[in-house]
Amino acid sequence: MTRRPVDAAQASPGLHHVDFGGPPGATTVVCVHGLGGSHLNWDRLAPLLRARHRVLAVDLPGFGLSPPPRGPATVRRNVDVLAGFLASCGAPVTLVGNSMGGLVAVLVAAGHPDLVRALALLDPALPAPGQLLRSPTSLARVLAYAVPGSGEYLRRARRRRIGARATVEETLRLCGIDPDTVPPDLLARSAALVEHQDDVVGFDRAFLSASRSLAWAMARAHTYESAMAALRIPVLLVHGDRDGLVPVAAARAVARRRPDWRYVELSGVGHVPQLQVPDEVAGLLLPWLDEIDAVPPR
Repeated sequence: MTRRPVDAAQASPGLHHVDFGGPPGATTVVCVHGLGGSHLNWDRLAPLLRARHRVLAVDLPGFGLSPPPRGPATVRRNVDVLAGFLASCGAPVTLVGNSMGGLVAVLVAAGHPDLVRALALLDPALPAPGQLLRSPTSLARVLAYAVPGSGEYLRRARRRRIGARATVEETLRLCGIDPDTVPPDLLARSAALVEHQDDVVGFDRAFLSASRSLAWAMARAHTYESAMAALRIPVLLVHGDRDGLVPVAAARAVARRRPDWRYVELSGVGHVPQLQVPDEVAGLLLPWLDEIDAVPPR
């Protein structure tokens, strides 16, 4: 895995993040959302961690409140920007990544081992050939969205037709979460964020370019698999057995290849466990983080 130099001043301009706080001198946990997500994805988990750790949640370029980049929002760009942000944090951190954020976190940890002390992957994007796009309707939509210009128009038109609140609820259901189980305030803020993005040029382009880049990374998985094989830090892999986007079989295959990683499967849980079962996720993360903190730095 090639290590690339990081210039914090150049790599993370305008990157929005939320500091949930934490005790003075505590170790830092940085949370990274998935495709179409934002810092709001961590609203239910972060408060459960901040009593013992400083918790930050970033918005990758073109997501949440981070401005869209001038060029494509590729996985590689996200890796470079996140590495720059971590360099600005001043010390190695624990990265917690969900979905696409898990892929980005793995690539950062492998390429910049001085920046990451441990890695927690919550239903990360994983190669799963033959498992995706089994629905003809879904396949037709993806092919239409894949055309630059046309994809942006179709995505924006659908969002405006069904409204911000329905867009949020549709995304939650896609991730296996019943919107009625999400706190109303979080739903309202998520809808407000969708409305904000609707007023800013470039958000749809960023989403679609990120989705294309993610699909390419999954199709050409050698780099990702090499990065996972290169990791020499503690890794916690958590996966919901009802994840309809990344099959649990893909996580089980990774766990077999890396028996030194800690693998936990969550029964009845979908693609975004930190929103669906935050207490259960915190119950896994906190003792694991305590174990890491108890080991003296090398």
